[in-house]
Order: sequence, then structure tokens, then C-alpha cells
Amino acid sequence: MLSPVIASYLFHVLEIRPEGTVNYGELLEIKALQGQALNIENNTIFRVRQIRGKWSLITIDSGQCDEYCQKKLYQMRQVRLVQNTEKDRIERVWLIDDYHLPNQDLKNEYEGTVMLSAKDSDLLSEFPALLSQRDHIYVVDPMGNLMMRFPRDANPTKISKDLKHLLKLSHFEH
Repeated sequence: MLSPVIASYLFHVLEIRPEGTVNYGELLEIKALQGQALNIENNTIFRVRQIRGKWSLITIDSGQCDEYCQKKLYQMRQVRLVQNTEKDRIERVWLIDDYHLPNQDLKNEYEGTVMLSAKDSDLLSEFPALLSQRDHIYVVDPMGNLMMRFPRDANPTKISKDLKHLLKLSHFEH
């Protein structure tokens, strides 16, 4: 029988991960986000430090925002709302990866979402993707570190559960 230390080492070296993980989202290598973008509401430069102190749900998509883009924005809004008293600890951010600006109806529908023009921004290169950045909803912790992403067509109930767990464990003072 293998000792726990040897077994642990083999699991690490062979990259064997247990199937029954607690989280639904994919944990990413934690890295501090760098870069900036343009806030389209007030034409000011947005820096990542502006969302520090809150958990952030981030989506990357075109300003034209097709049906899937709108689905992600809706899910981010609803996932935040179901956190009840903790919802103020969550920020929603839409990184627009082209030169199209969202129409006014879309801006009104998702009021409260920080909308940033990030085309040609270094900030966009910070987000890893399997196929496309537009497939995912990303999570950034209160210290500005990218730490998780959810898959394409993610289950909002499971996203909410992950976020609730993160909020409970963080106890971040703000």
C-alpha cells in the first residue's frame, strides 16, 4: 500500500484530479489582472483596481451582443440578484472586444453592468479560453485576481452555488 505522501506526489506528477470537486467552474491559475479599458458610460479610463474589494463576474463579447451574449448578461444579473444580502459584493463587467457599442435598449436592460471598450487592450489578453473568450463567464476575486471561468452554456444554478460558496468563504472586509 502506498503512503499518502507518495500517492499525493504521484497524483500531482501525473496530473490526476479527483472527479468529485466542490466547484462547478474551472479553477484557473490565479493571476493578477493588468491593463485598462475605456468605460463607455463616461469615457474614462477603467483600471482593474476599480473593481477591487468586490467579486466580479466578467463576460467578453461584441458590442452588437448576439443572443448568447445577452444570455450571459442575463445570467450574470440573475446570479448576482439571488445572492440577496451579499449581492452588493458582486460586480458585473462586460468587456467589449470590438468597436461596436451596445444600443441603448441593451444598456438599459443590463443597467449596473460596467461596460468597457477593450478592443486592442492588454486587458483582453489576460483571459484564457478553450476556444473563444466569448464562451465563458469569468470570476475575478476581490484582490483583482482572475481565478475561475465557467463553460459555454453554463448552468446558472451551479454558477450561483459556486459564487455563494466563494462569498461565504471570503469574508472580505470592505
